[in-house]
Amino acid sequence: MCALVDTNFAFDVAETALAIRREFDRRAAAIGVTRAQWRLLSRLARQGGQRQVELADALDVEPITLCRIIDRLAEAGLVERRADEVDRRAWRIHLTEKAGPIIEDLSTIAETFLDDILVGISPGEQAEVRRVLELVRANVAAGGSSARRVS
Repeated sequence: MCALVDTNFAFDVAETALAIRREFDRRAAAIGVTRAQWRLLSRLARQGGQRQVELADALDVEPITLCRIIDRLAEAGLVERRADEVDRRAWRIHLTEKAGPIIEDLSTIAETFLDDILVGISPGEQAEVRRVLELVRANVAAGGSSARRVS
């Protein structure tokens, strides 16, 4: 059974992703931010003013989990809730000015982190890995059927 695990592509991808997440968490924690908070801040930096329900879906978290993350970031003064102009029941989430320096710090951490984990991997090799992972995602989206496999 161990031999199968050692040569399983999906296992290797999952273990690599876990190692990357753990190391990024360690680095982000140095400035007091969790990965979940960073993901939300990053998404809002790209497209602010999203509704909470949209954010929960995009981040693949339960709405109550997102609500807690937003609560913590709001308490820290990094985000604010604003009433949706169309739907009184909904809130739109916006970054505050105070979030700017934190996002810059996190961007620097992410860039340095990426440089560190890609040491010794050529741009061509990186492109090939991305191509293969894209094919895997397409195959997963197609239900994994060999008849529908993307080539």
